[in-house]
Amino acid sequence: MPLDQAIQCVHDPLLVILSYVVSVLGSFTALQLAIAIPGSTGAARWRAITAAGIAMGGGAIWAMHFIAMLACRMNVEVTYDLPVTLGSAVIAVVSCMAGLAIAGSGVFNWGKLIVGGVLMGLGVTGMHYAGMAAMVMPADTVYNSSLLVASGAIAVVASIVALWLAFNLRGWGQMLGSALVMGVAVCGMHYTGMLAASFIPDKSAAAAGGVSGGYLGVGIFVVTTALLAAVLTISLLRQRQRAMVRI
Repeated sequence: MPLDQAIQCVHDPLLVILSYVVSVLGSFTALQLAIAIPGSTGAARWRAITAAGIAMGGGAIWAMHFIAMLACRMNVEVTYDLPVTLGSAVIAVVSCMAGLAIAGSGVFNWGKLIVGGVLMGLGVTGMHYAGMAAMVMPADTVYNSSLLVASGAIAVVASIVALWLAFNLRGWGQMLGSALVMGVAVCGMHYTGMLAASFIPDKSAAAAGGVSGGYLGVGIFVVTTALLAAVLTISLLRQRQRAMVRI
């Protein structure tokens, strides 16, 4: 069937806004948590890497992605295969942890930054397209190869920038500004990837099973925001306690 007969995706403005907000909050939280990585060793270092990786991969990237996926309204039933969806979240978290571990090891330099950023960016791209593959619907997904490559390039550049920011910025003002920019970059990658996709009707591929629901996107936003806020609060309290001990 020609691409001009593809099913149209109309984005819900509320969920688009919420996807950006959760990406900014996740980025800010990850930047705060990453402060502890360079100065830590052993188990403490891996705890910091894990916490920052979950905030970035799970909050700033995956939660943003899934909320934005749910923002895509089509005139066919769409559900999401749960194991594949959860698998895409694992890809995002593991790739962010790997990038943070590589870029944050030893003395910071551009070589480690680029290797970590490329690895993290490829993981983010894999997460996005695994999440797209989780869509269960009476349609086939066809990709524009140029836009697909562009989305991957955006992910790699955004990851390199994120890692540089994580290990070179301090101070609330700088981190908040950086988180706002990171939110734009993460959303830019996602919506470029969505633009690359065309959904061609296929009645033989009936939508069945999976998770869906009109309030699922808002629910994920509320839960993710609450978790990120709790983690951020605990992190800031610990930083204050450490500062008081030094005094």
